[in-house]
Amino acid sequence: EVQLVESGGGLVQPGGSLRLSCVASGFIFDDYAIAWFRQAPGKEREGVSCISRDGNIQYPDSGQGRFTISRDNARHTVYLQMSDLRPEDTAQYYCAGDLDGLGGARMIHYDYWGLGTQVTVSP
Repeated sequence: EVQLVESGGGLVQPGGSLRLSCVASGFIFDDYAIAWFRQAPGKEREGVSCISRDGNIQYPDSGQGRFTISRDNARHTVYLQMSDLRPEDTAQYYCAGDLDGLGGARMIHYDYWGLGTQVTVSP
């Protein structure tokens, strides 16, 4: 019933941009905080950015200002706009939902996860 479906990943050259989307269904989207995480091969999953139910960004993104998270409640969608991409940004990107709406940087806060979308940055 509950689904988070990511899209928008792909292969991009260094310096390029991608816009990831996470479309949610099966729960009251407006009440959830939604976060983006990423995991590269051989590395632990890390938080990228989180947006609360009120539209506030709780902590800086791991792209150090190159990534911007936003949400469109009418479309049940959260976006991650990524610019000036670097090879070290290569990872599987996941969206996650927190039902209490508060979010946070730790994975333990999140109740639902998507299956991810692959971002590869390579010349």
